[in-house]
Amino acid sequence: MEQKLRRQDISAVLIAGPTASGKSALALEMARDLGGEIVNADSMQVYGVLDCLTARPGASELEAVPHHLYGHVSPATAYSTGIWLDQATQAIAGIRSRGALPVAVGGTGLYFRALTGGLSDMPAIPDALRTELRARLESGGVEPLHRELAALDSEMAARLRPADRQRILRALEVVRATGRSILEFQGRSGAEIVDPLTARCIVLEPDRQVLHARINARFARMVEDGAIDEVRQLMAMDIPPQHPAMKAIGVSQLATHLAGRISLDEAVDLASAATRQYAKRQMTWFRNQLDGRWERMQPEVIDV
Repeated sequence: MEQKLRRQDISAVLIAGPTASGKSALALEMARDLGGEIVNADSMQVYGVLDCLTARPGASELEAVPHHLYGHVSPATAYSTGIWLDQATQAIAGIRSRGALPVAVGGTGLYFRALTGGLSDMPAIPDALRTELRARLESGGVEPLHRELAALDSEMAARLRPADRQRILRALEVVRATGRSILEFQGRSGAEIVDPLTARCIVLEPDRQVLHARINARFARMVEDGAIDEVRQLMAMDIPPQHPAMKAIGVSQLATHLAGRISLDEAVDLASAATRQYAKRQMTWFRNQLDGRWERMQPEVIDV
């Protein structure tokens, strides 16, 4: 790192960035230098079974410094940003009680927004309702859900593009569960767990060609390291396809290969392409949603 920090100068470190950008390596370096403990801020790395496919830190990294909220959730369990925030709040409080520095790292932008006080006070959604709406989204597409949202919450429906699947789904979940518009809840902010003014906030912006090369090489390595066995385990759990864990990149592609419909090379190519597209969406989100308090950093070297 170009700049040496003193532990007493900051209250926390936040490291965001697209998949395969070198976030975990930077977090490990900073945690070692500053007496920190690492908190996962990636929505897929919370799930067990998917060690390889979610690029969770390996045994040597986990032994080097304490890590929290990695692989602690069953893929069959419903999990949300609100649950993560509760657990992250407890983890950060414990880290601080030990006199250590919290280092949160991941690629889920909403988690960082939640940590810094931007998460709206959203209501809990019953599992049955969430499962019903996600199944309808998968089977019938987003248009019927958008029409239902327009009937129940015309103002919110008018604000959303008809193809905006996730936001339409979320708005419909809320109005169906509460009878009230999601706009009412979005006006309330939660508690600030990390003050971005006293934290070191970093977002990694790697060179696109270097990032693409790393993504391609990394997925091939995931397959060598056991990703296919992870997908077999996941399929054996008979989890509904609309469940978030089943959306992990590589699951559907490798499952299609295991079903004999595509070759392994085709599955790797498809998964790598999906990962590149996901990284592009992440970078767009970070560029548009993280303000000037975040330091933009291009990794100097990313091994592929």
